Amino acid sequence: MSKNESGLAAEPRRGGPLDHIRPEVLGIPESGIVEIFNYGRNRQGLIPLWVGESDQPTPAFISTAATRSFEAGETFYTYQRGIPELRDTIAHYMTGLYGARRALSSERFFVTVGGMHALQIAMRLVGGPGDEFIMPTPAWPNFGGAIVALGGRVVEVPMQLGQAPQPRWTIDADALAGAITSRTRAIVINSPSNPLGWVATLAELQSVLDLARQHGLWIIADEIYGHFVFDMERAPSFHDIMEEDDLILFPQTCSKNWAMTGWRIGWLEAPPALGQIIENLVQYSTSGVPVPTQRAATMAIAHGEGFLAEQVARARANRDVLCNALAATGKVRFARPEGAFYLFCAIEGHPDARKLAFRLVDEAGLGTAPGDGFGAGGDGYLRLCFARSPDQIREVARRLTTWLDQHA
Repeated sequence: MSKNESGLAAEPRRGGPLDHIRPEVLGIPESGIVEIFNYGRNRQGLIPLWVGESDQPTPAFISTAATRSFEAGETFYTYQRGIPELRDTIAHYMTGLYGARRALSSERFFVTVGGMHALQIAMRLVGGPGDEFIMPTPAWPNFGGAIVALGGRVVEVPMQLGQAPQPRWTIDADALAGAITSRTRAIVINSPSNPLGWVATLAELQSVLDLARQHGLWIIADEIYGHFVFDMERAPSFHDIMEEDDLILFPQTCSKNWAMTGWRIGWLEAPPALGQIIENLVQYSTSGVPVPTQRAATMAIAHGEGFLAEQVARARANRDVLCNALAATGKVRFARPEGAFYLFCAIEGHPDARKLAFRLVDEAGLGTAPGDGFGAGGDGYLRLCFARSPDQIREVARRLTTWLDQHA
């Protein structure tokens, strides 16, 4: 038996490894998406719609920038906040999108290892164990997972789906206000929304901002699909209505716009006064982002508008094919997506979405994501990612309508 510093016999530790893990880490929920993904992985002929990414690889002009960086020997430690060229490029790009009221300084932008890293830093900045984050749901599961991982508490406020003829998801502002307590630190808003395809109006954003100002709360604004909209030039943004002293953090990523999900590069937009704190959090989590990856991101942001426009046009056409086919059956309930590239839908007579997702793998050769993994309000729904080739989406529509004829 071992002895402690006083020379006395030390009490042996009881239990297995899981008994000595922080409870907040043990409480991180498993992904319902991964469960279906693993079940249907490598099925011959299956069309995967479960993961939120395009089926297109990163364009060569972006990848080449990274190759040149490697060849130039840019393989050393670098700026924790990101190389100046990339931060300047981000500032120019974001000013072009949102700078009608004021130019956005490069001092507001901090390069991260993907949007998830940016989101984790944002949440660490404003909350910790026991703190509450209000989150309209259904929502991307990673929001909740990041909150639970730092010991925080997710307070879900279910969104409402309006009725025909043009159903639309909406935020219940009174319910948001009613969810605020002395432990509330932030409101998490994702627009355009994963999984809903909902795009907040300026009036809806203003109601959230007014609430945050009234109670001194942060807003964590995930607007990564801001350029990925179908019936407008870009989505309304908190940038359109905020003042410089508003407490808003914007996680961002290169993943969706430029088909760079595997590159793991994004950025966090924050008040410049937080610069040294954010730099410290980068230092003690990743020690920065590889320079070749940053060169690729610089090229994507500076010269990728044509590719992005093609992606959006393809997704718009796919949305129309899928929505028109399912609406014609009269058996599927959904709001027509306004942005992002997801359809969130419920099939009449099939309230158990998890069971339905398994059936669609086996009986229709389709991989979907069950809605219950997206929080309160998602029960009975499926999420379908339609960022795929037009031929595949036409085949998805055919398979789904055929299955509905037989089973719904």
